[in-house]
Amino acid sequence: MASLWPWLAVAGMGVLHGLNPTTGWMFAAAWGLRAHDKAQALRALWPIAVGHVASIALVVAAVAFGVSMDRSLLQWLAGGLFGVAALVHLSGRWPVMARVPAGHAGLALWSFMMSTAHGAGLMLVPALIPLCMGDASNVEMSGSLMLAAAAVAVHTAAMLATTGLMAVGASAGIDRLRRFTRRSPAVPH
Repeated sequence: MASLWPWLAVAGMGVLHGLNPTTGWMFAAAWGLRAHDKAQALRALWPIAVGHVASIALVVAAVAFGVSMDRSLLQWLAGGLFGVAALVHLSGRWPVMARVPAGHAGLALWSFMMSTAHGAGLMLVPALIPLCMGDASNVEMSGSLMLAAAAVAVHTAAMLATTGLMAVGASAGIDRLRRFTRRSPAVPH
């Protein structure tokens, strides 16, 4: 049972990330509502998965190559980009492309940005250590890499399953609410 706990932790973190609205379930639900098709909400999981995996790959590559970034520079850059976006929004001069619904590439980019912003891959380290380094005297690098890849797959699968349930549930719930409000008579004051 002790060897099962790290796997449950990895899956549990995936479920928590899937519940988080920034993982894209709101966009997936919007796709389902716009198309009046719950299956469209599930098809949105593919770009979400691509963005999540790309973010994890970026983190793995950065760690593998020893890349570091100055935190204050990153914060200033993010703050500056936010300020520019706020000014453009307040001016009311958004380009037409910024007003149209996001496609698959936009959803993948959103997923990539959000996964990277919350440190995709890094939060799995505490759960990966017992899996990959259970017996440090007898660990082969390829075995550790396979365990890490399996843990990332379990985490991503749990996140996508939860994201899909949230998207379909939200899409179906809002659709039912719309139908109910159309049928119900006006309530007198």
